[in-house]
Amino acid sequence: MKKAIVFVGVFGILGVFKVLRAQSSFSLDWHGFVNPHYYADSRSVVGGREDMMLFFPKPILRDSLGNDLNDGWQADMLAITARLGLKITGPEMLGAKTSAYIEGDFTGSTNATINDLRLRHAYITLDWGHHKLLAGQYWYAMVIHEIMPMTNPLNMGSPFHCYARQPQVRHEYHLDAFEAVAVAQWQLDNMSQGLLNGVPTSSTLFARHSMIPELNFQLRYNTGNLFFGAAVNVKTIQPMVQTVASAVQPSQKKHSSLTYSVFGKVNLGEVTLKAQTLLNNSLYEGCSLGGYLMLADGSFEDWHFNTVWLDIERNSGHWRPGIFLGFAKNLDYGNTDFVHCFGRGHDMKYLWRIQPRLTYTTGNGLSFTGEAEYTRAGYSDPVGNLRLSLSMTYAF
Repeated sequence: MKKAIVFVGVFGILGVFKVLRAQSSFSLDWHGFVNPHYYADSRSVVGGREDMMLFFPKPILRDSLGNDLNDGWQADMLAITARLGLKITGPEMLGAKTSAYIEGDFTGSTNATINDLRLRHAYITLDWGHHKLLAGQYWYAMVIHEIMPMTNPLNMGSPFHCYARQPQVRHEYHLDAFEAVAVAQWQLDNMSQGLLNGVPTSSTLFARHSMIPELNFQLRYNTGNLFFGAAVNVKTIQPMVQTVASAVQPSQKKHSSLTYSVFGKVNLGEVTLKAQTLLNNSLYEGCSLGGYLMLADGSFEDWHFNTVWLDIERNSGHWRPGIFLGFAKNLDYGNTDFVHCFGRGHDMKYLWRIQPRLTYTTGNGLSFTGEAEYTRAGYSDPVGNLRLSLSMTYAF
């Protein structure tokens, strides 16, 4: 029944597109890709979507005989990231150039819905030249898409680089090479953690009950070949929410987290360098590191990661080698003075990754990529995982 509804919806959308096509003031541009992906890991990992999105290796887990149950090779192959997008360009309205964009893939919105059609992007833009307004679902503001690492798996550099999308209103101001960006964003697929009816869980309710959208502000300089900037992100949630009758009324206290970032990209002829550093206080929703603690007295405090990464890639020719390097340090490692811990990576002192890749592109939409990804997690007993992956992409 669900699949029937999806197909009916798709055909309904196609009918709307035919109407738009018949109107000369609108133009449609379809594009997308199909990319089957094979990967093998040397140990069990913390990740999503059948672990295609890899964060870091799991710690040692010993059985009664002393064997590490998380050690050992495993492999999988998926094509769930196949993608279809449509850009709609319309007539000038309210003095602005207008357009809309919608895009989906089949990764599902949660691990339980993998292989289902998922909305990635859906937004409207109004462009007045110096001012640009975007409303809809778009990249999470701490995903600086201009410097996104071009690694092959689904994680795209996370948890060192954020990777998520959120409903938002985004305003950009451009003056020559200078840019100012302000974003107010809400949650959907990527949710905060907290206590819902006294039980630790992930839910949009913690952000919704705060009544304050997540706010992001950026100053950037962009000449095309040179791009750099800084960002500050403010997230406010209500970590305790009660939706059923209870004799105990939970606290409605709010908690805010600040994250700072400096980022940049430079094109040096055939080579592109991208880099970013984060003082990451709580970016669990952005598929990154950090979080917050709930203390015995009912107060909250952040625990912090300092993260830095570098991506280098050849940007032309048939053969395009590249490498991603990432390092993150837990600035509050060893802190056990809490009742509840929410976030990602609290039990790690550090995390680092080295990820070389090689892509062969035909130049006509068909490419092949091989990649080796080694991630080391600094638990009390450090462990590492080696991922080997192969993929091909047909883009249109």
